[in-house]
Amino acid sequence: MGAREGGRNVRLLRVAETIRHALSATLIRGDIADPDVAGHLVTVSAVECSPDLRHADVFVVPLMGADAETVLKGLSRAAPHFRGLLARQLTLKYLPQLHFKLDESFGEGDRIETILRSDKVRRDIDQADTLEDGNDEDAPA
Repeated sequence: MGAREGGRNVRLLRVAETIRHALSATLIRGDIADPDVAGHLVTVSAVECSPDLRHADVFVVPLMGADAETVLKGLSRAAPHFRGLLARQLTLKYLPQLHFKLDESFGEGDRIETILRSDKVRRDIDQADTLEDGNDEDAPA
């Protein structure tokens, strides 16, 4: 990967993070009048920009996942409003079209944690510990 290619990636990340911060601040201030979004606390967990900076996927999660689909529809309807607010805050040649998506990584993390805490996994770990203790060559006989 050349320096130019790496620089472009850094720029994409920097622009995406700037957009994430700006959108988060806007949502915290409550600068959105859409009834499906108003009254909900929404976390902007990540923004991924296309290489040409024409599109940005904005990953969001409402607090406790409440009314996620409704909030997502409201955010999508308000995308032009958010874009207008971003245009006043950011200096970019092209301001990306915003595509709001539900961030499902939080739910996946909870699912994995539940599996790891299950009785079956606990038994497997205990069994592995018992086998490991039995095969310890340094243990006194």
